[in-house]
Amino acid sequence: MQSFSFSKAQTVDEATGLGGRYIGGGTTLVDLMKLDVETPKTLVDVTGLPLAAVEKLPDGGLRIGALVRNSDLAFDPTVKAEYAVLSEALLSGASAQLRNMATTGGNLLQRTRCPYFRDTSYTNCNKRNPGSGCAAMDGHNRMMAILGTSEDCIATHPSDMAVAMTALEATVHVQGAKGKREIAIGEFYKLPGTTPNVENALEPGELITHVTLPTPRRGSKQVYLKLRDRASYEFALASAAVVAETSGGHVRYVRVALGGVGTRPWRAHEAEAALVGKPATAEHFRAAAEAALKGAKPQTENGFKVELAKRCMTRALTMATA
Repeated sequence: MQSFSFSKAQTVDEATGLGGRYIGGGTTLVDLMKLDVETPKTLVDVTGLPLAAVEKLPDGGLRIGALVRNSDLAFDPTVKAEYAVLSEALLSGASAQLRNMATTGGNLLQRTRCPYFRDTSYTNCNKRNPGSGCAAMDGHNRMMAILGTSEDCIATHPSDMAVAMTALEATVHVQGAKGKREIAIGEFYKLPGTTPNVENALEPGELITHVTLPTPRRGSKQVYLKLRDRASYEFALASAAVVAETSGGHVRYVRVALGGVGTRPWRAHEAEAALVGKPATAEHFRAAAEAALKGAKPQTENGFKVELAKRCMTRALTMATA
C-alpha cells in the first residue's frame, strides 16, 4: 500500500472540493489499495455525511442514501415488501460481515474480480494499464463475461445489487464541482470497448449521493436468482433479476437483467421484447432467453455460461410468473 493523505468531510460540498477518492465502507477500495491496484494520493472519508437514510418519496418511489449499508437496505421493511428483488440480490452477495460495512454507493462502484486486474504482476491489463492488452483472453477466463465484451476486455461486472437496480430502472444521483446530475442506471455503466479503464459515467470528483427507485408495479412479482459454485460468499456464474406482471396468463410487463455474464449489469431488452403480450409459458421463456444470449461471445473456458444463463433466466421468469 502506498502512502496517502486522509481527510474527513462534514458536508457534500466539502467532500467534492477536497479532490480525493471517496471512502465509505472500504470493502472494495481498501482491498485494491493493499494490492497496489488502486493508489490514491488522497482519501476523503464520507461516512459522516447525511446520506444514510432510506425514505419513501411522495410519488411512491424510494430514495436510498449512498451510505446506507447493504444489510440495512436488504432488511428495510419497504424494500422487502415492495422491492423484493433488491433485498434478495443484496442477501445473496458477500458475507454478513461485509454487508454490514458495504454501502450502496460503494456497491455501485464495485470493481471487477478479474484475477488479472487484481494481480499487478500481470502487466497486460487494459483496465489497469490502458493499451497493455488483456491477459484473460488467453488465460483462465472461466469467470469472465460473455456479453458486452470487446477485444480489449472481458472482465465481468461483480455486483448483485446493481443487477437488481437495473431491473428496477433505478436512477443514480451524483454531485460534483459542476453541480448535481441524475443518471439512469442503464447509462451509468460503460461498455469496455477500447477504453475498459472508463467504467462508468462519473466525472472526476463526482460523488454518488443517493439512488431513487420508481414507484413499484402493483401486482408484479420480483425474483433474484443467483447461480454460483458455492452457496455463500461467492460471485455469480449467472444471475437473473426479474420484475414481471401477468394478466390472464399473458405477460403484461417485464424487466429482466442478468449478472455474472456481462461486462456491466446486463439489461436483457431482447428478452423483454420477446415476452410482452405472450403467454407466460416455458416455451416463451426459453425463446426470450435465446434472444437475450444471441450475441454472447464465450471464451475458451466459459462457454458453459451461455446455457447456464439461459436456464437461469428461464427459471427466474417461471418463478416470477407463477
